[in-house]
Amino acid sequence: MKNLESDRVTRQAGGEGLPTWLKRPIGKASELSTVQRIIKQRQIHTICEEGRCPNRGECYANQTATFLLMGPVCTRACGFCQVDKGHAPMPLDPQEPQKVAEAVQLLGLRYVVLTSVARDDLADQGVGVFVATMAAIREANRGVQIEVLTPDFRGDRDLVSQIVAAKPACFNHNVETVRRLTNPVRRGAKYDRSLAVLRWVKELDPSIPTKSGLMLGHGETWDEVVETMRDLRAVQCDRITLGQYMQPSLEHLPVREYWTPEAFEALGAIARELGFSHVRSGPLVRSSYHAGEG
Repeated sequence: MKNLESDRVTRQAGGEGLPTWLKRPIGKASELSTVQRIIKQRQIHTICEEGRCPNRGECYANQTATFLLMGPVCTRACGFCQVDKGHAPMPLDPQEPQKVAEAVQLLGLRYVVLTSVARDDLADQGVGVFVATMAAIREANRGVQIEVLTPDFRGDRDLVSQIVAAKPACFNHNVETVRRLTNPVRRGAKYDRSLAVLRWVKELDPSIPTKSGLMLGHGETWDEVVETMRDLRAVQCDRITLGQYMQPSLEHLPVREYWTPEAFEALGAIARELGFSHVRSGPLVRSSYHAGEG
């Protein structure tokens, strides 16, 4: 195993600014404004905007977007996440599935990712909204592929099975970090529970590709990252994304290390050796980056 320290630099957030490899143009203003106008008019949300994703301009240009279902307020308080939290979540909008389907049509999207905040306050934790939105998109947009990026549904296999029965093009659930750091990074989540979600998808329908992702920079070691990739392959996870954690605000967890592009390239090579069929590994990679190229 190669020496991790030769492949990353360690720098506290706010010290010397971002490394050069984490700076990129935001994208064409016209492409951004078109998407922003359409989603604002319909009072729907995208994780691209709520999470301030650095790749949103590129994804919009490639006719891909990630819709954030059930409002912008999460019932959990993960230490890394930009999404709003700490107050009551929004009431469900019964028209949201149709609004998202209409936005997909207007934007001419070919590949859609549906994600959501955690809705632990709901009896079905939001599964019904996922299923209804998938049906509405398909009815209005023939040929559009739909990937889901779901919460863990508190480890309820029946809820996972309802998503699987709706036949997404890919089922994504992120472990986000290594086992040792799960508690401080993913408050309310459990490492083994996330692995179980991915395992259940394959048990229920082996034909559906599964996917997961990690954010590096919380203090994990090289060996821990590789161990996590092995754990994912042990539950037959097909696809993986590896990206750099970037602190959204001073209220969020600090960045412990910035991993270099060379480190991400080396980890991507290991992921392919382990048998992942689709690997995206780079500082600016996020869960839905180039999702439609699965």
